[in-house]
Amino acid sequence: MAFKTGVAERDEWSYSPTVGVGPLRFGMTVDEVVEAAEMLGQTKVSDCARDHAIFTPTWKVEVHRRGVAPSPPAVTAYVSQAVGLFCIAADAVHGPQVAYDGLPLVGRDLSELESDAIAYAEAMDVPFRYTPEGYAGPDDSGVVMRGQLVGQVLRSRPLFMVTRDGANTEWDSMPSEEYRVNGHSTA
Repeated sequence: MAFKTGVAERDEWSYSPTVGVGPLRFGMTVDEVVEAAEMLGQTKVSDCARDHAIFTPTWKVEVHRRGVAPSPPAVTAYVSQAVGLFCIAADAVHGPQVAYDGLPLVGRDLSELESDAIAYAEAMDVPFRYTPEGYAGPDDSGVVMRGQLVGQVLRSRPLFMVTRDGANTEWDSMPSEEYRVNGHSTA
């Protein structure tokens, strides 16, 4: 089944905190990520810059949709030598739709997502949170909401994570590449 956000038709993937997203499971090796991602499309593996000596070497696995003209990756997975797969980023335009307890998170206009997150929190009597950049999302340590500029609209690009080697929180674990969405620093 596919979900439409007005940006692109997308597959639906499930999210399970501390377990994974869609076919990707936290702790997987690079080879396991590449094998699991084959259902979506072609993969490209590259080294990540080692901005912090505390982290072990990290690889970035970019997954591009089959049959789509050259475009940004639909999913970017980050794999640490020490802990395996620790971060999965879903592109706002090409990525699969992932929901949090029925609340769609990928490719949403961030102001609409904020309104829906507030309504969800009030209806379920649960908290929600804002990122340091001011993006609203579920109050789940495994979800870090990021913004991705699509045309003139800032859309949601969630990161699904577990804490990586040498880090205390998901914020400490965030790959430095994710601070530079669309080639611009968001930090």
